[in-house]
Amino acid sequence: MKLVFLGTPEVAVPPLRALVADGHDVRLAVTRADKRRGRGSALMPSPVKAAAQELGLPVTDKIDDVLDAGAELGVVVAFGRLIKPHVLAAVPMVNVHFSLLPRWRGAAPLERAILAGDTETGVCLMKLEEGLDTGPVYKCRSLSIGPEETADELRARLVDAGTELLIESLRTGLGTPTPQEGEPTYAEKIDPAEHHIDWDAPAAAVHRVIRVGDAWTTFRGKRLKILRARLSSNGLAPGQIDGVRVGAGDGAIELVQVQPEGKAVMAAADWRNGAQPKPGERLGD
Repeated sequence: MKLVFLGTPEVAVPPLRALVADGHDVRLAVTRADKRRGRGSALMPSPVKAAAQELGLPVTDKIDDVLDAGAELGVVVAFGRLIKPHVLAAVPMVNVHFSLLPRWRGAAPLERAILAGDTETGVCLMKLEEGLDTGPVYKCRSLSIGPEETADELRARLVDAGTELLIESLRTGLGTPTPQEGEPTYAEKIDPAEHHIDWDAPAAAVHRVIRVGDAWTTFRGKRLKILRARLSSNGLAPGQIDGVRVGAGDGAIELVQVQPEGKAVMAAADWRNGAQPKPGERLGD
């Protein structure tokens, strides 16, 4: 098919590569403008732009350029910007969305599914319309969420599933989409404050925050990132340290991998042996 592709972050790169590999004529990639990052504030392209250039595809940051691309269909994956009504009217578009719609419409469906304790999620291929993830759905694929699975691990599986669903659907024909059924829930963007661990919360809730990623607490006035942990059945006072176990509002968390401020990632046991918490010291104080 003659396609345009709209996407921005790394999760959108595998679908783009797969479309090209499957023989589709990707006439244009639309992504965000280059951003200044790092030392010297050099302009950096989005992951989609870098991949499109490697593939020899034209790239733009202007959505209206879609109108002149001569495409039959637009494919949208984590684009991050609203697409104007006149563009949608001119070029039909499908969106690869990482949830089982209508659950978790919005910006952070994967993270919200983990934080809510969902045991199942998935990916849907839907027809794009003006509303926020409100369009009818062509196909969905369900995935279970592992009890220890991190957001990064789940994201990788969802990208694989979404890419396969997209390619298979374009090969066999999209068919007629069906309206979403069920009570919508909305996945607001994760606020930075939500990564801060509240040790008074139940252990299961603390564990979910850690699984989402970028979780942190404090120890002796410095930030301590918690990268991996497991639930423990032995209760301690909130924040109390016993070996590599830390108490929560109920139950406890067993630390597996941490990163002290200014240091490399390390096993929690190595951190414990070096820091040697004294009796009465707690995380989060």
